[in-house]
Amino acid sequence: MNTNYVLRGGTVVSAEREPEPLDVLVEGGRIAALLAPGTGVAEHVSARRIDGLHVFPGLIEAHMHFGFGEKITEYSTETAHAAVGGFTTVLGYFLNNEAYSDVFKREQAYAQPRAHVDYGFHFSTASELHVKELESYVRDYGVTSFKYFMNFKGEEGRYLGLDGTDDGFFHALLQRAGELGDVTVVCHTENIEIVNRLRNAQLEIGIETLKQWEAVKPPITEAEACIRAMFLAEKTRAKIYIPHMSSRMGLDEVRFWRQRYDRVFVETCPHYLTHTSDMDLGGMGKANPPFRSKDDQDALWEGLADGAIDVVASDHCPRKRATKDKSLWLASQGFPGTATILPVLLHEGYHKRGLSLRRICELVSTAPARIFDIAGHKGALRPGADADITLVDLNLERTVHHEDLLSYSDYSIYDGWTFKGWATETIVRGTTVMQDGKLVGAPGHGQYIFRKPGGAA
Repeated sequence: MNTNYVLRGGTVVSAEREPEPLDVLVEGGRIAALLAPGTGVAEHVSARRIDGLHVFPGLIEAHMHFGFGEKITEYSTETAHAAVGGFTTVLGYFLNNEAYSDVFKREQAYAQPRAHVDYGFHFSTASELHVKELESYVRDYGVTSFKYFMNFKGEEGRYLGLDGTDDGFFHALLQRAGELGDVTVVCHTENIEIVNRLRNAQLEIGIETLKQWEAVKPPITEAEACIRAMFLAEKTRAKIYIPHMSSRMGLDEVRFWRQRYDRVFVETCPHYLTHTSDMDLGGMGKANPPFRSKDDQDALWEGLADGAIDVVASDHCPRKRATKDKSLWLASQGFPGTATILPVLLHEGYHKRGLSLRRICELVSTAPARIFDIAGHKGALRPGADADITLVDLNLERTVHHEDLLSYSDYSIYDGWTFKGWATETIVRGTTVMQDGKLVGAPGHGQYIFRKPGGAA
């Protein structure tokens, strides 16, 4: 494929301005210029017509888990899954007790020959060693975001093979992050003491429904932990990111706290925008946090519209159905979701609720690039940036079949749902890796993204 070309006839979407007809000039894998329609180009540049399509900056999946599917080949399957959904970059989480120097080398060996799209890592912090080595992870491996599970205290962490941490550890982690500057601490907000008490009560009567699962982890367990995280972040001047926001109560606390401290960023997931706890899905619908009420769902849509929520990401876990299709208490948590993020936002957001394309672009491209330190190369169609491009047909209707989404997982919580609005082509650094729903790129095209705090990738 010619790496020098111009895309003509499309409508460019950005977070800064209303969509407008522009031609996009790509040279050497980068955006060379945005041109008035029909502007002449050099002879060595080929032209492609994309009439009727919207041109988004390449989508960024900020919350994907590696290691829950097939630990090696999932770098192929899950980045293929991302490409099918229009995503050009994924950021994957790891949770380990060992030094991340070893983890990094091992995972890179798996990822480099297999990835279809560009990728970066988040490291979860679970031991004193991680805090001690935090600066080296930033300096040597280009990792600028570190997750802390507020629920993995004491025995709750140790049964997973972790040291087991507490608020003292959390405070020390935030202090170190604040000292290093613009690194991000991703805070899983969950008060495990309240959860444990409520869980024991539910176990006495048997957990059979998603309503009961929500009763084990009600909104207060999320909201209280948000307050604690934001207070400690303020006192240590740390930048925090709250993933998978699920409740009105939690979001209201973030809105309130941001009036005094603004280094707080919030993510929600598509399943909280489409599913509620009164659905009869059994273990297939088990997530953490749980599905919640229609009122909580409405609050999240309000947060997407008014800017209270910064990012939409999927919390993608490529588990097999066999791990879900069992009693609710024994079913694993989480499910695949990257490839259906954009259809959810377009169908349920743009078409049904009037969520603007500018906001959608901000939520799945520009904001994750800015928050996670890759805005220099990703997240916007600007001259000099990587030619990461997602072409979108706002009116294309497709019914979800998990087989088409290429994940290691053998199901989707959206199987049988029909969405209006899909990515039709995914371009990573100028090279098409997905076209018309089919993977066309070669494994190994994806490159690791070395990030720098507060700066360009």
